[in-house]
Amino acid sequence: MADEIFYEYTGKKTVAEIATITDAQIVTEGRDLEIVENVCSIESAGREDVCFFYDKKNKELAKSIRAKACITTEELKHLIPDGVIVLVAGNPKYSFIKLVEAFYKEHKHRENIEDSAKIAKSAKIGKGCYIGHNVVIEDDVVIGENTTIEANTFIGRGCKIGSGCRIANNVSITYCLMGNNCYIYNGARIGQDGFGFLVVEGQHKRIPQIGRVIIGNDVEVGANTCIDRGALDDTIIGNGCKMDNLVQVAHNDKIGNCCILVAQTGIAGSCKFGNYVVCGGQTGFADHLNIGDGAQIGAQSGVMRDIEPGAIVMGTPTVPIKDFMRQVAFLQKNSKK
Repeated sequence: MADEIFYEYTGKKTVAEIATITDAQIVTEGRDLEIVENVCSIESAGREDVCFFYDKKNKELAKSIRAKACITTEELKHLIPDGVIVLVAGNPKYSFIKLVEAFYKEHKHRENIEDSAKIAKSAKIGKGCYIGHNVVIEDDVVIGENTTIEANTFIGRGCKIGSGCRIANNVSITYCLMGNNCYIYNGARIGQDGFGFLVVEGQHKRIPQIGRVIIGNDVEVGANTCIDRGALDDTIIGNGCKMDNLVQVAHNDKIGNCCILVAQTGIAGSCKFGNYVVCGGQTGFADHLNIGDGAQIGAQSGVMRDIEPGAIVMGTPTVPIKDFMRQVAFLQKNSKK
């Protein structure tokens, strides 16, 4: 059960209401109007709660279900204990998202500009926005409607942020054009200088970085993630990308649509990603690489060459996943001799 101090509880629901919310079919007859108080995990769900069960690899877990109702799959419904109301959904994971959102709402800021915010006269703030304490918004910034900018955030000169965005606490955004419905988490840094230097007479001379960061719609940028602006060309983040915490995207990188970058992924400059690329945690990329559509890179991999579309790779340097597993098996077998 979520803590109501942090989340707004919307109230009890009938089994029939839950079925509608989750696009599920009620298998157990005659109990449609029974009341469910909450949505919980299998481990914590009690006699008045609903839980989810869709783990094929841990079927024994079904025996521990003590909830009033359980949403599961057609394949696993026979494992649910007697007495538990069974609902079957085509995609229980998605049903879980919808039901949690139905039971709980995040507390949202109402339209307001706090007195301590510093907003340039030339900045344009859309209707329905919240601008938090100590926010600084410089000249010629444009903020779309219904966007929230939380405390201590800095929006640099000329930036454009779309509608329905949430910019969390202590974020800095400069040299950036951002689309709609983006969520930038606490402490993220967007638009700072790319890491570019040239050795001149024995000293490292900074190379000017005069590009921008272009962020599409429905993008999430995790806490303390950094996205550098381009040197000449722009750094581009495609629509629907999701970045975890502590990710580094360097100057001139082009990240396609709907890519997933898990924590501590580091991408050197001028890389080009296709669409739907997935990077496991702590993956690292050399510069000027091309990563094809749908490629998957396993955690802690070091990518030093281009990756073909759809390839699944792992290791340092990366190799096809089956080759990596064979290498591991070989080392384990021979290390015992």
